[in-house]
Amino acid sequence: MTTAPTPALAVPRPAAPRRAWLADLPLLLVAVVWGGSYLAAKGVTTAHTVVAVLVLRFAMALPVLVAAGYRGLRALRPAQVRAAGLLGLVLGGIFLLETYGVVHTSATNAGLIISLTMIFTPLAEAAVRRRRPSGGFLAAAGLSVAGVVLLTQGAGFTAPSTGDLLILGAALARTVHVLLAGRLSALEDADALSLTTVQLGAATLVFVLLCAAPGTGATPWAAAADLGPGQWAGLAFLAVFCTLFAFFVQMWAVRRTSPSRVSLLLGTEPLWAALAGTALGGEHLGAWGLAGAVLVLAGTGWGRRTAPGAAA
Repeated sequence: MTTAPTPALAVPRPAAPRRAWLADLPLLLVAVVWGGSYLAAKGVTTAHTVVAVLVLRFAMALPVLVAAGYRGLRALRPAQVRAAGLLGLVLGGIFLLETYGVVHTSATNAGLIISLTMIFTPLAEAAVRRRRPSGGFLAAAGLSVAGVVLLTQGAGFTAPSTGDLLILGAALARTVHVLLAGRLSALEDADALSLTTVQLGAATLVFVLLCAAPGTGATPWAAAADLGPGQWAGLAFLAVFCTLFAFFVQMWAVRRTSPSRVSLLLGTEPLWAALAGTALGGEHLGAWGLAGAVLVLAGTGWGRRTAPGAAA
């Protein structure tokens, strides 16, 4: 489960092949750890501890982000804080949907279904701009949707699970987050680290308030007391690698390679999610599920190349 998208930075000049590969390898590692995040979240959380675990996860990451970007945070204008805070509320919804979803479905399904964001976002952008997507992109979208239908069937044709639908909702919420981030003019000249810190802070505030409400599950300290060593390791993996490491690698790499290479490498996340779920989590897709996984990967990969503006 990924961290917040940030406004695009200046496009760098083409790097030498060797330097480009030096930037590619850390980005590929980010995609690997993001793919493994679904299995890690599944091992750490239950339906009763989702909100508490989210509080613990970001309580571990936020102080580092605040310390690293303290000057940038102080320089933010009130309008920028409000815009980033609004994005943080959407981000909180995304994390809630993803985490509740992965509790009720397989890590493999979660990682593959969430990749539909790569299809939903260009479709929504085209609708907003009233531009018809190309036939190739529409075909790729259809292939991806067909793959998700097969993926969620298991051994036979049944209704998708609650977890599958929650992850689908998270993919839609991610699309809203991306579109909103692109239309908030206050964010255009703001520091990416500061914006991400405000977003994660707003999301964490949502989780803290939910924890204080009755009927929302365990408290953070009660959940922490019940975690074993392996679960603490999983929580640290989510906080340190999937949040802090991933964000700082993106900030480092986007200045050293092209946005298209960043997008391509991070887009391998669903492949690693499927590999982690099957190889480490002991999950079995079955014939229908395997066919669906192939269609999702093929459709989203094709869609990335044919989406409006992909050439840019």
